[in-house]
This record gives sequence, C-alpha cells and structure tokens, in this order.
Amino acid sequence: MAVGATLILQACGIPDMTTKKESVPLPDNFRPELTKQASSGNVKWKDFFEDPNLVKLIDVAVVNNKEINIMMQRISVARNEIQARRGAYLPFVNIGSGAGADKIGKYTRLGTVEENLPLANGGFPAVLGDYQFGLFSSWEVDIWKKLRNATQVAMFDYMASTEGKNFLLTNLVAEVAHSYFELVTLDNQLENLQKNIAIQQNGLNIVKQLQLFARSNSLAIKRYEAEVAKNKSRIFEIKQQITVTENRINYLLGRTPEPIQRSSAGFMELKPKFLNTGIPSQLLQNRPDIRQAELELKAAKLNIEVARANFYPSLGIKAGIGFDAFAMRYLVNTPESLAATLAGDLVAPLVNKNAIIAEYKNANAMQVQAAFEYEQSIIKAYTEVLNQISNIDNLGKNYQLKKSQVDSLVKSIDISTQLFKSARADYLDVLLTQRDALDAKRELIDTKQKQINAMVDLYKSLGGGWQS
Repeated sequence: MAVGATLILQACGIPDMTTKKESVPLPDNFRPELTKQASSGNVKWKDFFEDPNLVKLIDVAVVNNKEINIMMQRISVARNEIQARRGAYLPFVNIGSGAGADKIGKYTRLGTVEENLPLANGGFPAVLGDYQFGLFSSWEVDIWKKLRNATQVAMFDYMASTEGKNFLLTNLVAEVAHSYFELVTLDNQLENLQKNIAIQQNGLNIVKQLQLFARSNSLAIKRYEAEVAKNKSRIFEIKQQITVTENRINYLLGRTPEPIQRSSAGFMELKPKFLNTGIPSQLLQNRPDIRQAELELKAAKLNIEVARANFYPSLGIKAGIGFDAFAMRYLVNTPESLAATLAGDLVAPLVNKNAIIAEYKNANAMQVQAAFEYEQSIIKAYTEVLNQISNIDNLGKNYQLKKSQVDSLVKSIDISTQLFKSARADYLDVLLTQRDALDAKRELIDTKQKQINAMVDLYKSLGGGWQS
C-alpha cells in the first residue's frame, strides 16, 4: 500500500510537457526531367575522382588530417561512455577490509550489557577492536529502465559522433578537391599570362621597329612597356597564391609544407562528370549530417524517459559477506566470525523536486530542439542539391559563351596586328584587343574551375565523399 501510494504521488508530480513530432515532406524528385537512377552519392571517392594525383592527396588526408584524428578520439570517448552506462545497471561487487577500535563507556547501555556477559578471558577489553574482511555488493534495481535507457542514449550519441566524423570526412574530401583544382587553375592562369606577355612583347618589338620608319612614336612604346610590366608583376601575385594554396593542401593533409604533385595540362579540356541525383528521399540514407541529426533526435527522446524516471522511487539492494571480529586472532574463525548483511531501500523524492523538474523540462526542450535540427538538416540538404543542379546548368551555358568570346578575341589579335602593320589600325586597338583577350581567357579558366567545383559540391550534397 505504501509503495502504491508513493507511485501515485510521484505520477501526480510529473509536469505535463509536449514533445515535437518531426515532419519534413520531400518531393518525389528534384526535377521532373531528372532520371530516378541510383544516386551518385553512393559512389566511393576513389571511384569518383579520376585524377591519380588528387586521389593520392585525399588518401593521405583521410588518414593523417588532424581534425579527423581529433574526432576519432571523441568517438572513443563516446564508446567508453557506453561501457560506463552499461555497468551502471549491473551489481557492484567490491572487496575490502577495515580495522578500528571503540571504547564503550561503562555507564552506558552497551557498557552495562558487557559487564553482565561472561567471557572466558574475564570480560571485554577496555578498548574494543573491530576488524572486517569480505565482499560488499550494491545494486540499484532498474525498475523503470532509467539506467538501460541511459545506456541506449549513450549508444545513440556514439553512433551520432560516428556520423559526425563521416560528415567531417565528406567536407574534408571536398575541401582537398577544391584546393587541388584551385592550384591547377592557378597554373593555367600563370601559363595564360605568360603567353599573353609573349604576345605583348612581340607587339612591343613591332612598335619599336615601326618607330625606326617613323610609323610609330614613343607614346606607343611606353604604353606597351607599361602593359608588359603590369602583367609581369601579376606573375608574382599568382606565384604567391600558388604557394598559399599548396600550403593549405599540406595543412589539410596534416603535414608540413612540401611541393604538391598535380596534373595541370589538359585542365581546360576536362569535362565535369554527369551525376545522378536519385530521388530526394535517398538523402536521408546518404547524408551523414542527416543521419547524425536523426540519431541525436532518438537520443533526445530517450533522455525524456530517463528524466521522467527520476520522479519514481528507486530500489537499492546492499549485501555483504565476510569475517568480522573484535580481535585479529578471531578474524578467520569459521563459522564463529562469519558475518553477512542484506538490506534494501526504496527512496522517492517528495519535497523540493525543483532539480528533477528542471532536468525533465530541459530534456523536453532538447527533444524539440533536436526535432527542429533534424528538419533543418533535411531542408538544407535538399536545397543544396537543387542549388548545385542549377549552378551546373548555368555554368555550362556560361562557359560556352565565354569560349566563343575568347575564340573571337584570339582571332582579333592577329587581325588587329596585321592592320596595325599596314597602318590601318592604331596601336591602342591592338593593345586593348590583347588586354580583352587576356581578361576573357582568365574568366574562361575561372569558369572552368567553377564547373569542376560545382561537380564536387553536388557530389558532396548528395552525401558522397565519406565512403572509403
């Protein structure tokens, strides 16, 4: 009856809270024209990237990156927490010994009893010893599954940290790829600049020769010399960017700076791979950040049950068996010195439950927060895929128009040079045509880099990059 009354009191003391049910309806497809084939996010990064130099760099990064290794230690901590929680609902058994002494006052209750007890040695000693040795056990009976639920929470946290590592790995693979293609882009920018400087140097020589025949003047020579000097100074800016990018890649690889092997030739002929987007619901399985948010939501739901169990009585059992005597010479006497104890207690909070009420409210609030974060991760993933699909389409059209512009300007350089030689065009026409061609080719190279980056970003958005 007492136990039943206690349970009723505890049940009445639990405040009403509202949890959130996660719900993010996804469309059937990203675009009606896209096929519903298997998502390219399932492709392993070693099969996705075809450049052997890039594959080698990523291979080093996933093993040696310091942030990944730090995350691995956090995963180890989460795994150890499972072991600690699992042991909490098993009996604790300790072995121990103790010694002490106690002098009882003669005119006390115990002292009077001792005076009337006949002993072979003539009575109790003035100072009574107490020596113990044995096994002692304690066990909290997990009636409400509080401890088992807490273990399951630790399991979900561990799995979530593993998915967090996978998401970190996805970002690392994409970042190494971005930096690698940036490095290749800078190499092509440098090559384009050097070719343009050679063209302008040739134009400068032509202007100098024409001056000998009074068909040009020193102004044209100075303008050409200034343009050549400006572009030569740009070479050192690009070389500095190359150094910074190489060092960034080495940092991602967890090593000190060293030269980066790369394949820069043929970059402008590189075609972005076509990626199958699959259907939106596949993101729930492919994206590590969504799976992490889902596991954190499961842990938050169970944490509510753990916090709710604090309102209910807890049952504890304590037991011990061993030897107990007032003198060392009697300690191991069997069966006279054998001692045993068994006790149980049922304890429930009654007054001043502010702490457990606050903990329960926090658990509910964290569940609602986790539900919103889960929904947010799904919306973010879906939006990222749509953005990259659109980005790839627009960059493809942009690249074709810029290529036509470059082809026209390259042809116009020869035409303007011939016209200048025949005195039918001013030197400024030649100079401006060469400058426009340089700028257009630079933009074309940048657009090619954006195309490749968009391909990498779509692969990452689909959940690719963490599969080894």
